[in-house]
Amino acid sequence: MKTYRIATIPGDGIGKEVVPEGQKVLEALAARDPSLKFEFTGFDWGGDYYRQHGVMMPADGLEALKPMDAILFGSAGDPDIPDHITLWGLRLKICQGFDQYANVRPTRILPGIDAPLKRCTPEQLNWVIVRENSEGEYSGVGGRAHQGHPIEVATDVSMMTRAGVERIMRYAFRLAQSRPRKLLTVVTKSNAQRHAMVMWDEIAVQIAREFPDVTWDKELVDAATARMVNRPATLDTIVATNLHADILSDLAAALAGSLGIAPTGNIDPERRYPSMFEPIHGSAFDIMGKGLANPIGTFWSVVMLLEHLGEQAAADRLMQAIEAVTATPRLHTRDLGGLATTVQVTAAVCEHIA
Repeated sequence: MKTYRIATIPGDGIGKEVVPEGQKVLEALAARDPSLKFEFTGFDWGGDYYRQHGVMMPADGLEALKPMDAILFGSAGDPDIPDHITLWGLRLKICQGFDQYANVRPTRILPGIDAPLKRCTPEQLNWVIVRENSEGEYSGVGGRAHQGHPIEVATDVSMMTRAGVERIMRYAFRLAQSRPRKLLTVVTKSNAQRHAMVMWDEIAVQIAREFPDVTWDKELVDAATARMVNRPATLDTIVATNLHADILSDLAAALAGSLGIAPTGNIDPERRYPSMFEPIHGSAFDIMGKGLANPIGTFWSVVMLLEHLGEQAAADRLMQAIEAVTATPRLHTRDLGGLATTVQVTAAVCEHIA
């Protein structure tokens, strides 16, 4: 029996509500399967920590996380703290510190979900978006000068390296190769961004030669948004830059029914460091403390966590429990048009596991 060390970082807002529920489903899985054991270490980093210490996480925080097998993260965001401080001080500090360069976001219409695309069947919307997670538009390169003066200037530089683009392209092609359709769409904007995005396109062509069994095409990001709505069945695996995939994956989650059900994995494919798994819904302070948060996005993130650890049977068991619960309308939370509470959904998922 292997004991997996799991770091839990609830962060801010409803992250404090859904991460403990994620821990409960992992404990339910361990109770069902004697070969599974999880050891949890909680970290109270986030907005409250910032108010006490002036930083979102301690300077040696990465060292504390390094021995862990995986990280379950809630959200970063506080209405009283500027967003760039909460994001760069916690989530991006972990993602970049551990070189989690592949952000993976699966999307499909779960059973029982009333998705906005009325002419789309669940079989036609089954995507996985691969987001370059370490550079591009979120590289942090830039600055401000002459602040407060009429000549004030601010720059954010999108930085792409050949090594960074090659590795995310290779990851995306390999993922597409592993899926039944072996289909990849490379999202670009090389008609307007004529340097870095042109290199992105050129590297896609080069990497494609390594995967002759993968069918692939190229789509401008603005056209990709329309294609996701109008022709969802033509998409399967999608790879895009940090900013483009950030936007497209939120659209994908909304098209599948709700941001509350969507998961994310921040992956270090080389497994040098722990990878981090989180729902994409954010801190949602407007519903914090009301018991309304949908924990399904966290549970699906736990599925990804288990798959990353190689525990496929446990991942399948949890996904089956998730689908059984979403197929039951009385267990839908408010974002899905229902009245169920966070705790009720968790209890139902744990009951299905047991």
